[in-house]
Amino acid sequence: MSGTTGISNGVGGSGAQIGPGRVRSAAELKALAEAGADLLRSNASDEASAAEVIAWVAANFDVRQAAVACSMADAVLPHLVSQSLPSVDVLFLDTGYHFLETRIERDEVDRQLDVTVRDVFPLQTVAEQDAQYGAKLHDRDPGLCCDLRKVEPLQRSLAGYEVWFTGVRRDEAPTRTGTPLVQWDERHGLVKVNPVAAWDFDQLVGYASEHAVPLNLLLTNGYPSIGCEPCTKPVAPGEDPRSGRWAGLAKTECGIHL
Repeated sequence: MSGTTGISNGVGGSGAQIGPGRVRSAAELKALAEAGADLLRSNASDEASAAEVIAWVAANFDVRQAAVACSMADAVLPHLVSQSLPSVDVLFLDTGYHFLETRIERDEVDRQLDVTVRDVFPLQTVAEQDAQYGAKLHDRDPGLCCDLRKVEPLQRSLAGYEVWFTGVRRDEAPTRTGTPLVQWDERHGLVKVNPVAAWDFDQLVGYASEHAVPLNLLLTNGYPSIGCEPCTKPVAPGEDPRSGRWAGLAKTECGIHL
C-alpha cells in the first residue's frame, strides 16, 4: 500500500508531515541512540548482525515511529526491516529525475513487500524549479539541486518519526568507511540506524537472490550506485561503486548523510 506526502506535481504549498509525531524528547532519543550503539557495536570482530540491529529497534520503537529511507536501487533494506516491523513506512524521494528502472523498482517494492511506500516530493516541481533557477540546475549547481530535491524533502518528512533506517554501507565510498550501526542524527533530531553498514555489494545481491527480493535492473548492469538519471553514469568493473555519481565533479554525496 502506498501514500504520498510533500507536494504532488503541479500543486504548490507546504509539505505535510507523515509520521505520527515524536513522543520522546531529543534528549531521550539521543540517550537511547548512545545506549544502542554501545550495545550493538561491542568491537569490530563481533559487531551485531543486521537482523540484531533491526530487532533492537523493534524492541525500543513503535513501528509507527520508524521510517526506512530507500532510493529504490534495491529492496533489501525494506525487506529486512519489514521482517521485524511489518507495514513500516518506506520513504521514496521522488526527485522528478529518476530512471524508469527506479520507478519500476518502487512499484515492485510497494507490490511485493509488507511495507507502506510514502512518496516524498520536493516543494517545487521540476518545471517550477527550472522557472526559478533555470533549466538543468543539476549541471550548474548540483549541490543546490540535491538540497532542493532530496535534502529538504527528507528533512521535512523525517520530522514525524523517532528513528530512521538507511542502507548506507562502508564499502561504498571512503566517506562512508566509519558508518556506525546506530547513531544520534543531530541534523534531524532522531535516531539513525544503518543495519547493513558492514555488508558488501556481493552480500547485498546474495540476500536479494536468496529471498527473491526485487532489485533495480540497473544495479547489476553497470550501475552499483543509482541516483538521479542526469547525474548517474555506469561504472567500470573494479572502480569505486559511487564513482558514477556526479562523475567529473568534486561532489561525492547528495548531502543527506553528511
